[in-house]
Amino acid sequence: MIKKTLAFILSVALFAACKKDASVGPIQGSMDDVAFNKYETFFLDELWKQFPDWGTSVGYHKYDSVLLVPDKKTRDKQLRFVKVQLDSLGKYQPTAFLQTNKMDYAIMQNQLQYMQWQMEQLKSYEWDPTYYNIIGTFAYILNEHYAPLEKRLTNFYQKMLNVPAYYKEAEKDIKNPVVELTNLAIEQHQGGLSVFGADFADSLKKTKIPEATKKLMLDRAKLCTDAINGYTDFLKNLKNDQPRSFRLGKALYEDKFRYEIQASETAQQIYNAAVERKKFVHREMAKITLKLWPKYFGNQPKPTDTLDMIAKMIDTLSVKHARPDEFQATITQLLPKLTTFVAQKDLLTMDPTKPLVVRKEPGYMTGVAGASMSSPGPYDNTQNSYFNVGSLAGWSPEKAESYLREYNQYTVQILCIHEAIPGHYVQLVYSNKAPSMIKSIFGNGAMVEGWAVYSEQMMLDNGFGNNDPEMWLMWYKWHLRSVCNTILDYGVHCQNLPKQTAMTLLMHEAFQQQAEAEGKWKRVSVTSVQLDSYYTGYKEIMDMRDDWKSKIGDKYTLKEFNEKFLSYGSAPVKLIKEAMLAKENPQGAEKH
Repeated sequence: MIKKTLAFILSVALFAACKKDASVGPIQGSMDDVAFNKYETFFLDELWKQFPDWGTSVGYHKYDSVLLVPDKKTRDKQLRFVKVQLDSLGKYQPTAFLQTNKMDYAIMQNQLQYMQWQMEQLKSYEWDPTYYNIIGTFAYILNEHYAPLEKRLTNFYQKMLNVPAYYKEAEKDIKNPVVELTNLAIEQHQGGLSVFGADFADSLKKTKIPEATKKLMLDRAKLCTDAINGYTDFLKNLKNDQPRSFRLGKALYEDKFRYEIQASETAQQIYNAAVERKKFVHREMAKITLKLWPKYFGNQPKPTDTLDMIAKMIDTLSVKHARPDEFQATITQLLPKLTTFVAQKDLLTMDPTKPLVVRKEPGYMTGVAGASMSSPGPYDNTQNSYFNVGSLAGWSPEKAESYLREYNQYTVQILCIHEAIPGHYVQLVYSNKAPSMIKSIFGNGAMVEGWAVYSEQMMLDNGFGNNDPEMWLMWYKWHLRSVCNTILDYGVHCQNLPKQTAMTLLMHEAFQQQAEAEGKWKRVSVTSVQLDSYYTGYKEIMDMRDDWKSKIGDKYTLKEFNEKFLSYGSAPVKLIKEAMLAKENPQGAEKH
């Protein structure tokens, strides 16, 4: 990485290829704002040169054919880039910026500091074998329709060149890896092999590429399959007498929380708040259960333990659910119902032009969450959003029944609110429309997940489910996921919470089925901090909405709050709060 002076950066930025959405128009402000906007443009293009796979994932396709071998030379170059950009940021005075650029500055600075911390302190490339999974990027190039198929396959072919060297380097760098992450890496790589096998071959058949060239492409794909199989064999046979613990430890955890969540409070404070929230939810669930008891149990004596009483009611309500082979279809059928409700209640404006596709979860994504949303990046915002649904094929009847009781006729509706409408799908459509690429690209997980949790309660508050106490009881059970996610994650990684205690928390205190609890234990053993994002974001949004109501007074409308909040892209809630509650800019309203 050649060090560049700030003046040179700004001059080059005029000609950079990566631009903000031209339809938005320029952001008005001082000369400092203008200079900073030019720097942002240059910074992003330089970022994708250093991290081309990341660029592909957000829809920036200039470097789709590039796969960097993750050796020390590459890491050193990336670290130099990060330090140069931090130095460049330091030459600005953000206090003079428009609010939108103040937010961008804070987001960029945090992201760069986080990247430096990951490279110098966390060093997950040494102990996390999932760090090296490249299959998702290749699948994106293969499956998305952002360019003609032959162009995408050509990039795919060129990118495959470095796959064998990539995995050989991975084998060199891995030292005493986490056992749970090693097993996950094996599972995900084996699950994604078809990307280089049948999926690639089937795509080639649809083109007019000459047969001789197709053979060369298939031969290279075979080398990639061999390299991936070699990597999984390496992991299976690795002698690992002193594996690193999957528990991150309090010091690293607090740092990671600060960079990743970007909350107004510390990890410890959020944990404490979650413990108190759990007590509140239990009290509310007890009230609803007492109200429902005669309807379902008549004069039958209630269990003396309050949590046992609630659990008995939940078990009774959970009996009704989809069959294993109907689960994905049930989700598909629910989405129009949610769209209609949002429109009828005028909660926010939906964009019917953005496609949402329900699909079976791809194999390379397995092992972390049973349902998820994959949305297009801000450069590729006309592409599909995917509601990924885990398959129950091959499950024992007992395990499938446990899973479907968790996602019963009530909670499957809340799942669809959270993942799709008006949760992740809607929020990320709004995020991709925000004129600031920075806020979309460096999306804050606590804001994204917090919005999804907030949207669940918002829908029920506005009458979704007809205010049935059964729906509210099940939402509180579902809400305990978010609350107990934080308690579990902090407890496991900072307090050495043992598995049996964690299972008691999840199954007895959060009323989860065993299959769900086992899945959550697996998740906390292969991730850290991410599980905090749900409750942290929800809490910050709810607190912020109260402050917004106080500011607006009688003029308050829910739709205005929702749309204004979403208009800032996926920025940290604390930055959105500062912007929304700030006094009016004397220069007039600004775009954000």
